[in-house]
Amino acid sequence: MIGVDTNVLVRLFIIDEPQSSKSKAFFDARSPGDPGYVSLVVIAETAWVLRRKYKQEARQIGRVIQSILDSDDFVVQDRQVVNWALANYSQSGIDFSDLLIARAGELAGANSTATFDKAAAKRVPGMELLA
Repeated sequence: MIGVDTNVLVRLFIIDEPQSSKSKAFFDARSPGDPGYVSLVVIAETAWVLRRKYKQEARQIGRVIQSILDSDDFVVQDRQVVNWALANYSQSGIDFSDLLIARAGELAGANSTATFDKAAAKRVPGMELLA
């Protein structure tokens, strides 16, 4: 298994970047016997970069994340957290990272997650506005 950084993962899905062919070759070499490890941080950053830099819509980002989850060539940290966030993301339009943060906290035993983000506090289950 080999860990994967966000910049390598994003370039698997954005083919117009100069390093996309290197990323594709790297992932073509992955297999269930030698998978790429994708952490929660990388999943969150990937969603953020696809949204902010590449202006992709939630639907497109959801497909990217789902394809990672569906592949035997990836080991995803806390897969259940990512699955939950993905299910709620596609239904709500809430920031994907906020969903990951709130769910990971909940599973760790947090009663809630404090935030200054008013929209997240209203829309993300488990987030509470720190006033």
